[in-house]
Amino acid sequence: MNPNKALWENGDFTRIAQSMRESGEALVRSLGITKGLKVLDLGCGDGTTALPEAKLGADVLGVDIAQNLVEAGNKRTKDHGLTNCKFQEGDASNLHELKDKTFDLVVSIFGAMFAPKPFDVAKEMVRVTRPGGRIVMGNWIPNDPTLVAQILKISASYSPPPPEGFISPVTWGIENNVIERFGGAGIAKENIAFVRDTYLFNFPGTPSELLGLFRTYYGPTMNAFEAAEKNGRVADLQKELEVLFNSQNKSLDKGATSIPATFLRVTVGV
Repeated sequence: MNPNKALWENGDFTRIAQSMRESGEALVRSLGITKGLKVLDLGCGDGTTALPEAKLGADVLGVDIAQNLVEAGNKRTKDHGLTNCKFQEGDASNLHELKDKTFDLVVSIFGAMFAPKPFDVAKEMVRVTRPGGRIVMGNWIPNDPTLVAQILKISASYSPPPPEGFISPVTWGIENNVIERFGGAGIAKENIAFVRDTYLFNFPGTPSELLGLFRTYYGPTMNAFEAAEKNGRVADLQKELEVLFNSQNKSLDKGATSIPATFLRVTVGV
């Protein structure tokens, strides 16, 4: 099995995504979506940005590698009574089932960055976008001090070394890499814009309870705890993450959590 598929099907990202809905909706409102716009939401999870896109009138196809998330997305679409949004399985580095120049907008928020073969990912996103269309990515930034970059960094430090040839997902958070990858797909540097943006994780419980969800349902953290178990380091990993989650919580309500996480927002004109 594709290790990426195993990573995301092993957990249940839906449980984490619930804390990201508000920021997903806010980001989508900034995309200038109009009725009938054809949108591909790549690495869509269960639809944190895909459903808001459809609610604004776009015709949305969500593609994700994890079957459980595709099923969850289709269920959410049905529950919301949306007929202009559907989800299917697919790999961001090989979208062979999608035709060239099909979409007005390709969106991938913390999705395609996790696919292997980043140059192939960039080529595929450009290939399926019509001339004059846009690609918008949200990517976590390596060594950023905020939540998700630190979760990934801490998790990696407890996990076995990655296989040879592995390219870290957070390399998509470096501007020069993004320019090089889209350059390989024929996009000029002038057609790529960057801005630092913030996603909020809002959760109706304590930071420790939110960490519990990450430990139980988020693939990279699950793998780190599994590795730490074998090395007798579970308590160390738990403590390190507890400090992270509690120190970054900005909520004034002691029983609630609101943690901002900085990301690189990339806009590509095709």
